[in-house]
Amino acid sequence: MELYLDTADIHAVKRLARVLPLQGVTTNPSIVAASRTSLWEVLPALRDALGGEGKLFAQVLAATADQMVEEAVMLNQRVSGLVVKVPVTTEGLAAIKILRGMGIPTLGTAVYGAAQGLLSALAGAEYVAPYVNRVDAQGGSGIATVQELQRLLEMHAPQAKVLAASFKTPRQALDCLLAGCGAITLPLDVAEQFISAPAVQAAVEKFECDWRGAFGALTLG
Repeated sequence: MELYLDTADIHAVKRLARVLPLQGVTTNPSIVAASRTSLWEVLPALRDALGGEGKLFAQVLAATADQMVEEAVMLNQRVSGLVVKVPVTTEGLAAIKILRGMGIPTLGTAVYGAAQGLLSALAGAEYVAPYVNRVDAQGGSGIATVQELQRLLEMHAPQAKVLAASFKTPRQALDCLLAGCGAITLPLDVAEQFISAPAVQAAVEKFECDWRGAFGALTLG
């Protein structure tokens, strides 16, 4: 299973990379815009925060296939090992097919339905990113969409992975993993919830209090 952070916060990535088994970082235009930092500064800084390793994802902005391909080539040339995110629109599918022929790895993003995601995988996307919470917000079932997509890829496009995105709770992420997803990307607040729980801290403090009460110091020696 591949675990990613969905952010452009350099300091947070550095802090969490020390703790979590991260494979890399995903970004999108909104995330980069919120950072108020150039994409060409953010991407190298994110890789440095990961210790010089890890997979990075960045998205094209163009609306036509030809322009998407131009942007993807630029991204691929300027950032080694980058996976290019392409929205799964009609033009996006055309771009993904072209990029597959050029050997440039892609992720089909903005996926709101299992059939849409399957088409991106068949076009050549290595990863497919269903928007779990956004599907829920539109009255659908994000988890059901992920489950259907996972089954479709296993049957018809086993070379592609579901990289589930758009989470508001750890439960949503866990349900995706239980559905067999090969990868997930977590926003910072959800990642923090996975590793911080008030009950855990309370238990640790109780252990310390009891030990100090019995032995007078908080050491094993």
